[in-house]
Amino acid sequence: MWEILFQIFLLAVGFVLLVKGADFFVDSASSLAKKLHIPELVIGLTIVAMGTSAPEAAVSITAALKGSADITIGNIVGSNILNILIILGLSSLFSNIKFAKSSVKIDIPFMMIISLLLLLLGLDGGLQLLDGIIMLVVFVVYLAYLFIDAKKNPAPQIEETTKNKLYDKLWYVLLMIILGLGMIILGSTLAVDSATYLARQIGVSERFIGLTIVALGTSLPELFTSVVAARKGNADIAIGNIVGSNIFNILFVVGLSSTIITVPFAADFIIDAIVAIVAGVILFIPALISGKLNKKTGIIMLLTYAVYFAFLCIK
Repeated sequence: MWEILFQIFLLAVGFVLLVKGADFFVDSASSLAKKLHIPELVIGLTIVAMGTSAPEAAVSITAALKGSADITIGNIVGSNILNILIILGLSSLFSNIKFAKSSVKIDIPFMMIISLLLLLLGLDGGLQLLDGIIMLVVFVVYLAYLFIDAKKNPAPQIEETTKNKLYDKLWYVLLMIILGLGMIILGSTLAVDSATYLARQIGVSERFIGLTIVALGTSLPELFTSVVAARKGNADIAIGNIVGSNIFNILFVVGLSSTIITVPFAADFIIDAIVAIVAGVILFIPALISGKLNKKTGIIMLLTYAVYFAFLCIK
């Protein structure tokens, strides 16, 4: 009984850390973008995306190092689907999220292309060293494009409106980014571990835990960061965080994992990879038509994930 109460306490602590960590992280990332005259979208696609993808990276790369690379594809593809359909779906319920022009023209189409690339590379049953090198090279080229584009099109200087004057100091901004990220990662770890323990205590199956708690748990940083960013009006960070995380997950995490060990790509993953591409299309359509995500689109995303989840459970 005491152990259950303790795990509930840890779950609560985990969520508090996630909420406050995401708050610090978004404010700091936004402040850094303004100080360096870098568009918030670039910050969202790089620093925020890589930071919030730390749980997926840790799980997948550690699995590869331990010779259990078969969980890598499921972790990454599952997280990418959840990132778009659940996280952006929920974020758009809090606030309309506008797309930057570069997201519509470059980033979202690029995300769909590399999702297709992952599927094509995996059709032979596994991702090997050459596949990993290809993905890592594409990742480096994409990063180079982002920073060259940011240099050519610097963000306009915006006067800081943060009440905390310490945000005027670069060292403090960087410290808060690190602190926020640390709180997010620790919070997600506590939340996943305690929720998994509680689920097992009430007799929920291991398969259900893997499809829900673990998949959602590794995406909790993206969830809290994107929702907070959307509520604060930092739409570029919200969109950039998810699109950037998905790109990072495929090109860096799967790419690096497959350079360590052959990553199995089971036939069942073909359907999941197709769903990931479809999720990108669902995101891309409103971007083209209206240039924003609204509540209606968010509900469609959530319902789409519900259908996909039902399919997984029946299967």
